[in-house]
Amino acid sequence: MKSHRLSFGEIIILKDNLAEVIINEGVLMDIKIVEDYHQFLLTHLKAPFSLLINKRYPYAYTFDAQKKIGDLVEINLMAVVVEGFNAKKSTEFLIAINQPSDWNIQTFASREKALAWIENQV
Repeated sequence: MKSHRLSFGEIIILKDNLAEVIINEGVLMDIKIVEDYHQFLLTHLKAPFSLLINKRYPYAYTFDAQKKIGDLVEINLMAVVVEGFNAKKSTEFLIAINQPSDWNIQTFASREKALAWIENQV
């Protein structure tokens, strides 16, 4: 397990094809940050890879970033840990506007359940 600090948050490599993503509080994810994020994933993970998105802190997206965030063919699946009402609703909205992309994504109330789902899917 190796942790990487980036300008927008932390990415923890859990396995060669699995990373946990924690975005810093108050970050506005724009297209440049999404491009940096994607480049990091492509450089540090073995495709196809899965992501555990830990929404520990509140943050926001620009509209362009919302449309691009999960737009890597190398992403196998995404498990999103959402502990609060607002985090769950914002994640549901993000999934809804990207429905044509047919993401393999689920939300979970705990990190343990999210990891278990990833393990069962892979």
